Amino acid sequence: MRINRRDFGRFSALLAGSTALPVASLAEAKQQESASDCLAFPRGFVWGSATASYQVEGAVNEDGRGKTIWDTFSHTPGKTFHGDTGDVADDSYHRYPEDIALMKEYGLTGCRFSIAWSRIFPDGKGTPNQKGVDHYKRVVDALLQAGVQPYCTLYHWDLPQALQNRGGWQNRETALAFADYAGYMAAQLSDRVHQFMTMNEIHSFIYTGYQVGRHAPGLKLSRGETAQACHHAVLGHGLAVEAIRVKAKPGTRIGLAEDLRAITPLVDTPENIAAARIAMAEENASIMNVIQTGRYTPRYLETLGADAPKFTGADLKTINAKLDFTGMNCYTAVYVRADSERGYAVVPDDAAHPHAPSEWLKFAPEALYWGPKLACEVWSIRDMYITENGCSAADVVAPDGQIYDTSRVTYLRNYLTQLQRGIREGVPVRGYFLWSLLDNYEWATGYSQRFGITYVDYATQKRTPKMSAHLYQAMIARNSL
Repeated sequence: MRINRRDFGRFSALLAGSTALPVASLAEAKQQESASDCLAFPRGFVWGSATASYQVEGAVNEDGRGKTIWDTFSHTPGKTFHGDTGDVADDSYHRYPEDIALMKEYGLTGCRFSIAWSRIFPDGKGTPNQKGVDHYKRVVDALLQAGVQPYCTLYHWDLPQALQNRGGWQNRETALAFADYAGYMAAQLSDRVHQFMTMNEIHSFIYTGYQVGRHAPGLKLSRGETAQACHHAVLGHGLAVEAIRVKAKPGTRIGLAEDLRAITPLVDTPENIAAARIAMAEENASIMNVIQTGRYTPRYLETLGADAPKFTGADLKTINAKLDFTGMNCYTAVYVRADSERGYAVVPDDAAHPHAPSEWLKFAPEALYWGPKLACEVWSIRDMYITENGCSAADVVAPDGQIYDTSRVTYLRNYLTQLQRGIREGVPVRGYFLWSLLDNYEWATGYSQRFGITYVDYATQKRTPKMSAHLYQAMIARNSL
């Protein structure tokens, strides 16, 4: 769906909350233009969207794809909402040309997608499946032809079931298998893909899948077993970085996408801001801090005691492999305050705090200011991308055929204002990937929650841009709020 020039101004005024009054004078017009410039993003800023293989592809039994932990988990009675599975999802395995056409229509300059490990190595390792490799080459070629730069995530939670049968991330061998897979795909794609991310949200797939059991593989490990699995995952990340450096073409950039806790001072006094810096390292000690610094914090190890992970100095050096950029998935805030005993204290959740239909997603626009700002300060990050940000909403098709997702429009406008604030102050965020391009399979909540800026009728697979898509299109066209 294209917005013509006449509608473009109408949509821009509507979505910016304007009353669309006529400009009274040239001076007023210049004043408005100057105000708009204050909310501009840097030249060359990457405006993208993000998706994940199991959430959109479908085609789970086609072209040699192996079974994953999410195939097993979603087909286990009682594990997902209404027993929903990703067997079909958005059928993007077949419909990717249509989805890339939407990206081009919206004006996106970047696309973050993930490769299904089991399409390349059905058993997690061994002989590669050429049909899987060829599929992703076609996807990348189509993106480039549309003028959209590909940002490839190598692991977005869909571990081959064959590796889980041998212990999954509890088994150190999984980290080695992941590095082999990552190096192989970098060699296959780095002639056309210049940005790779090793993993998506280590914190989520370890703690939610291995300790809480709400996600695949649905385990409920002890604290010590979970900490060891987490260590193997960050080790796998580091080994993959090393493998990509060896196998990829020169100039390939490597990072990861992590849902590091977006520490935010509840009240921004000097004392609370200082506490937030401490909290950024400690609340992200098991993943981002060890990746960025090559060490686990003393407090993290002391807190775990006998449950602390077993590791070597060589492990830590590998985990600390140099990154070219850091990806931050940011949805909500972790509020903190100063505390004389520990240095900081996490503020308890307020039951009245507004949230999305996904109850974990508390609305906190300032997280997109403080999260990147503190992360870059604490770990001296020089290049960052917001690799996910977005919200679920109660989207319905109106009688006129439109989807008026006003809550998402408000969410995006408020969050992006805070992101722009940080960039204006020098926070080195180079791009933003909205979650998500499409409504999709939302893990254990199945199809009950919609995160897309494009409405998907799951019965017909028809795609319809929501009002948030028009907002995003207008922002991208202006490179400004």
